[in-house]
Amino acid sequence: MKISIHGTRRCALAVALGSVLALTATACGDNGGGAAGDKGDEGSGKGRITFWDNNGGVRTDIWKQIIADFEKKYPDIKVDYVGVPAASAQSKYDTAIQGGGLPDVGGVGTAMLAEVAVQGALDPLDSRLEKSPLNGRLSQNLLDVSRAAGGAGKLYQVPTSANNGTLWYRTDLFKAAGLDAPTTWAKFYEAADKLTDKGGNRFGFTIRGGEGAIAPALDAVYGQTGLTSFWNGDRTTVNDPKNVAALEKYIALYKKDTPSADVNNDFAKMVAQWDSGSIGMLSHNLGSYQDHLKALGAEKFRGIPNPTRDDGTRVQVSNPVDGLSLFKSSKNKSAAWKFIEFAVSAAENSKFNESAGQVPANTEAAKDAWIQRAEPTKLAAEALNGADTKIVQLPYYLPDWNTISKADNEPNFQRLLLGKMSAKDFLDTLADQLDKAQADWKRNH
Repeated sequence: MKISIHGTRRCALAVALGSVLALTATACGDNGGGAAGDKGDEGSGKGRITFWDNNGGVRTDIWKQIIADFEKKYPDIKVDYVGVPAASAQSKYDTAIQGGGLPDVGGVGTAMLAEVAVQGALDPLDSRLEKSPLNGRLSQNLLDVSRAAGGAGKLYQVPTSANNGTLWYRTDLFKAAGLDAPTTWAKFYEAADKLTDKGGNRFGFTIRGGEGAIAPALDAVYGQTGLTSFWNGDRTTVNDPKNVAALEKYIALYKKDTPSADVNNDFAKMVAQWDSGSIGMLSHNLGSYQDHLKALGAEKFRGIPNPTRDDGTRVQVSNPVDGLSLFKSSKNKSAAWKFIEFAVSAAENSKFNESAGQVPANTEAAKDAWIQRAEPTKLAAEALNGADTKIVQLPYYLPDWNTISKADNEPNFQRLLLGKMSAKDFLDTLADQLDKAQADWKRNH
């Protein structure tokens, strides 16, 4: 994720670029939005504010409902909604940071949080949250992810929702084989072996080998070893000997207990393969629940958090967290903060996450009836909010994190599966890149 700064490109030029950035007149500063260097103002707490939805189109309807609820409660504040497609959100923020026209409030996920924050565009929210009714009502684990992703130990994002790693398994196949639910890694590996019958084209597991393979592999590695920190000083723990051994065990499943096609499978192919075949387990996230429901029916599968160690210890890597940020250039920060508080209140956060199918950041919302009915989400919420859950914070704050964890190492992961690279060489290569990226980041901070 290289920092993308567009020099002197102004908002008017961005409009001329058309649909790529999808800028509107509102987004270009009708409400007085400035550039990143503008310190803004608290304002009157009334009037108009602009909100950018970083998943426009997908989440537009639910945000418009929340805005209508907000304007009913605060009739002296009007919210101008701007829907930004997820694929162009980073570009739009970068352009507005340089050229002006930033919103008062915007959706900023952890994957882009550091890049927006490092350009000086966001207000830290720690002191506001301390004085807010939200204080003590948000998942501490998600707040920790948000703080870590900002890269400065400050809170630049109030979390709204999170996904979570989920182990989907075929209850019908497990029952027929007399297997326990794969709640521990020992039970997971036992099931992967027992459910495999290559002659009958049945496999115990499907492993992600294509695009997006690195994060779930790291989740499996740290989950097995129980190492709870991504860093030991300024050096990553990713190539710790325990992690090397865990990765060797995990990738040994390929072709032994998984289909050979897995080496090229991204999440869409992997999910479709699991839904249509006789594969016992799939590691994905909550986002594929409706696909499984449609393909298999509720009685044939379950979704549980990724396995624990044999002693019950749960360690997992951080999943991307979505949230709301307050832009430093806002001329009406008090009204903008009211909107953030309202949107993440129990009732509205519950409404948003029921629509999104994700885990609410508000712990009161996480107790609502719809979550109790949706078992995978309920279990994910319990895992994410659990005091005993240890989350390994992936370094989203590193400008090169996305490049390192995708383009630079996904081909190496495929070589690893195919036996053309050792687990030690794979993790040593990854560690070397991460250590250098961390050193570069520290020099600049």
